[in-house]
Amino acid sequence: MIALTLGLWVSVHVNTDPTLHKAALFAHLASLVVGFGAVLSADYYGLLWATGRCTLAEVVGATSRLHIPIWAGLGGLVVSGMMLQPDLDSPLTLAKLALVSLLTLNGLQAGLLGRRLNTAPTITPRLLLWGGATAVISQVCWWGAVTIGFLNTNS
Repeated sequence: MIALTLGLWVSVHVNTDPTLHKAALFAHLASLVVGFGAVLSADYYGLLWATGRCTLAEVVGATSRLHIPIWAGLGGLVVSGMMLQPDLDSPLTLAKLALVSLLTLNGLQAGLLGRRLNTAPTITPRLLLWGGATAVISQVCWWGAVTIGFLNTNS
């Protein structure tokens, strides 16, 4: 949350020229591909487990390896987003910032969930609910932020 607050401060105080803006936009889109792509892969593994096509150990192993690209993508989005001069007076931009904040908190607790799943002798209904809620929150935040970014770019 400190990084997001610092990012907001920087975005208000840094002016970007057209070349830096283009570079930041490219970095923003590349970070989206890396981070959101990894999230979609992790959720796909969850669906494979839910349909009986792989084991829970495979899901936990695959998703634990995806944490680095997920966090790298999210970090890249925050850093590049600072250079895109977001309109902090826009309700859509504020909603996107709220989604990114929620996404960050959800990612932190997802790490705890992964550790719990790694050590749980059996999967309880509580763990299933926790995992499902984590995936739903993640998808809503990522898709919501992407949609708002698209709307802001085309308005």
